[in-house]
Amino acid sequence: MIIDIQTKVPKEIKETCQIETEQFMGRNIFIVTPKNKEKSDLKILYFHGGSYVAEATKQHWEFIEQIVKDTGATVILPDYPLTPKYNYKDVFKMVVPLYKEIIDRVDSNQLVMMGDSAGGGLGLALEERVGEENLAMPAKTILISPWLDVRLTNPVIDEVQKNDKQLNKETLKLAGISYAGDDGINSYLVNPIEGDLSKLKNVIILIGTYDILNPDVNLLKEKATEVGVQIEVKEYEQAGHIWMIEKNSGQELTQQAYQDILDCLASLGLSQTRQERILNER
Repeated sequence: MIIDIQTKVPKEIKETCQIETEQFMGRNIFIVTPKNKEKSDLKILYFHGGSYVAEATKQHWEFIEQIVKDTGATVILPDYPLTPKYNYKDVFKMVVPLYKEIIDRVDSNQLVMMGDSAGGGLGLALEERVGEENLAMPAKTILISPWLDVRLTNPVIDEVQKNDKQLNKETLKLAGISYAGDDGINSYLVNPIEGDLSKLKNVIILIGTYDILNPDVNLLKEKATEVGVQIEVKEYEQAGHIWMIEKNSGQELTQQAYQDILDCLASLGLSQTRQERILNER
């Protein structure tokens, strides 16, 4: 019997954030807002990482908690289906209608798509998918160490693997095969590096140089440039995979990347006064 893995909210997060749980197509959607603090108009649709196998971790929740605290944003965290019980088709049967419902309720000019690792790949693939229907795109997209190609065939990966102490190429490929199911291994929904990039806008990617997903990020940027789309890539020397979430590359490097995210969000829903207060507190 294959267990349906589901995300649970850590008790300590409930003490600092207001968390509402809604049901959507039989899955939980967590709506996270600041508790007893000023709210902004900013809405963030966040897809957590975990190789499409694992639920959101305590580190994910703490990262979301910090963003909510610092920006006053509302974070929407879908508990999307995970492999091996489900594959990409099940995921997109859920996330496409969810996105449509969100943009019916939310001004797309105040909506940010965010995701880390597999969640970053999922978020980008979702944008490519809704772009086919000419739906409104998020005002900004922020991807942290995104997994853009589960096949991991980029020849530069083997060179970076020597420095990556977190991810193993062969182990990741197995997870990718499971997520792809019987027919998805070459689908752009599984490998968004293969998707139509022409309708993307305001995409920023944060990636470490010691991350085997780095080569595909740079390849994505090249492909986007070819179709007239500018993707901003911020590289952090000697940073590993999702370092700012797991805080595994030193305090200074983590704070630098997190501040870059705050700067990216500032223009959408974070007032100058609030931004200055955050900077003064740090």
